Amino acid sequence: MANLMMLRLPSSLRSFSVSASSSSNGSPPVIGGSSGGVGPMIVELPLEKIRRPLMRTRSKDQNKVKELMDSIRQIGLQVPIDVIEVDGAYYGFSGCHRYEAHQKLGLPTIRCKIRKGTKETLRHHLR
Repeated sequence: MANLMMLRLPSSLRSFSVSASSSSNGSPPVIGGSSGGVGPMIVELPLEKIRRPLMRTRSKDQNKVKELMDSIRQIGLQVPIDVIEVDGAYYGFSGCHRYEAHQKLGLPTIRCKIRKGTKETLRHHLR
């Protein structure tokens, strides 16, 4: 039987669960910050919860996406994507190939390194 990890999440994310034994990308989720909960957290987020504001302006190397799909199938995602949380919304600005590989594999979640940000941080990334 799977052991479940309990997380305190914003109310917008309380509708999904994280299981330590059944990560969608083959790697168990790692939870917690590097400095007592103050730093970034690594957690599995549903793909649909991550806004990708630069998706249309970035071209992706489809060979790299295919290689990542093969790797994720075999050993799971090794490096989480970086996500900024601003007012309860999640924005992804890196990891476009890893994100697309998860989409094409039909995986519902992706491992993310979440950092808190402000609207000013968001404006800076959109430049």
